[in-house]
Amino acid sequence: MTNLKGYMRIKEASTLLGVSPMTLRNWDKQDKLKPHRNPINGYRLYKKEELLRVLRSVESDSSFGSKKSFEMEETTARR
Repeated sequence: MTNLKGYMRIKEASTLLGVSPMTLRNWDKQDKLKPHRNPINGYRLYKKEELLRVLRSVESDSSFGSKKSFEMEETTARR
């Protein structure tokens, strides 16, 4: 866990969501999930509460699409 309370690095966030770090980068580009940036090194930092919102969104078929499309995006990102 990062030193910043309530924030997670991209690897930690991807593990929590069950997706690859590349998928999180793609969501950043698509404005689906915007991370905060560490002002010192520019690393992506994700608010834990935002990540939990994403988990709920995936489960309820909202802006991230259905579970099936969520999994398809993950598979595509790995190629």
